[in-house]
Amino acid sequence: MSFVLLHGLGADRRQPLDLVGPVLGDDGSLIAPDVRAHGGSALIGSPDDFVLDRLAGEVAARVATERPVTLVGISMGAALALRIALRELLPVDRAVFVRPAFGDASLPPNLRAFPVIGELLREHGPDGGAERFVRTEPYLRVAEASPLGGRGLLAQFRAPDAAARAIRLVEIPRNRAFAADAELGGLASRGIRSLVVGAPRDPVHPFELAERWAAGLGAEFARVPARDDGQAAQTAAMRDTVAGWLRRTPAA
Repeated sequence: MSFVLLHGLGADRRQPLDLVGPVLGDDGSLIAPDVRAHGGSALIGSPDDFVLDRLAGEVAARVATERPVTLVGISMGAALALRIALRELLPVDRAVFVRPAFGDASLPPNLRAFPVIGELLREHGPDGGAERFVRTEPYLRVAEASPLGGRGLLAQFRAPDAAARAIRLVEIPRNRAFAADAELGGLASRGIRSLVVGAPRDPVHPFELAERWAAGLGAEFARVPARDDGQAAQTAAMRDTVAGWLRRTPAA
């Protein structure tokens, strides 16, 4: 059994490796690709290249295995994992969706800060863009609800090649993870077992959206502590939750 780990928007392969890698083992079965315009990927391209289904296809082509896999996706990575599973791009046995951020609407309120960041990066670069961003409504709304969420948004300005890769922040939030809740049921109908993990007080990754994913998927749902109650506590709970579910849900 291989694990395919998919990172969030603006992050890279280290994010899921650091989060859940320690409870998945280190025997060469962990596959963690960098999505286009992230991490070590030199690809950027045009707006059409940032459609979720196209990104999912690129990830699946890089994994290219006939062995059953367990998908683990964080935020954007959860949306990519869902598209891979629904389109049967890989032989998926199990899927773990961590703090999903994408639903059935283009550019939902929880993702509206990202195109703002992208445009500010294009126009003013990392330093000037960050200085202006902290005065915008999207930043203030997130930072008021979650100081760590606000810091996470500001980290986008410090990401490697942030200005050159700003298109990812402008285009990816325009995507839908699914067309309607009924589409989510396609996983269980094909025997794919799934877990959804949500955290409260996370305006970028709404807890209610995670609950909605779990209900549509017929998945087990787990709540972990809010980041603002302690990042270490959330990370520990996340690892325990994922490890426990994998033990209770053995690979086919």
